[in-house]
Amino acid sequence: MKGIKNTDLWNDKSLSVKGDIMVIETERLLLRPFLEGDAADVFEYLKEPMVNCFACMKLESLEEARAEMKNRIGETEYYFAIVLKETGKVIGKIDAYPEHAEPHDQEGDSPLDTFSPCWMLNKTYHGEGYAYEAAHAFFDYLFREKGARRIYAYTEDYNISSQRLCEKLGMRREGLFMEFVSFVNNPDGTPRYENTYQYAILKKEWH
Repeated sequence: MKGIKNTDLWNDKSLSVKGDIMVIETERLLLRPFLEGDAADVFEYLKEPMVNCFACMKLESLEEARAEMKNRIGETEYYFAIVLKETGKVIGKIDAYPEHAEPHDQEGDSPLDTFSPCWMLNKTYHGEGYAYEAAHAFFDYLFREKGARRIYAYTEDYNISSQRLCEKLGMRREGLFMEFVSFVNNPDGTPRYENTYQYAILKKEWH
């Protein structure tokens, strides 16, 4: 994990981020802020989101993807593109923002030491271990650099691959929330509610 300058690392992609930026490096991946030149890669995996929780992020055109990239410029601490080192291709994203330790804290007095990551990967690259590689590095970044005490994640009861990823990361299954949230509607227009597992891991449990 290191800060580097935006040199030729980004190959021929247009540069919109100036100066030093944070890059998390793994064996095969780079996690770094999004660039305007990432639009085509992002459109590739967001034109047909694979699970319902990403339905609201669906992009209808490359123009929408370009606009989304412009909105992401400047997010340099908690929202990262997952990039193949070898080719520079963006194959997904991972993000998490600090939350108060006490969910019902109305005054904002409790520490911002809790994070709920969200990850998404282009389906072409499923089954290669990239999601684990990216998530493991991101969790380590949150625990070591961003003061995370607790990291938790939600996943649908039918999303077996996401459940396995959580367990591989050492997260505990804490509960199952029946008809917890709705992202899409049924054919008759009524909300389709998802049964949702919650997983979590504490800093003291992180290896």
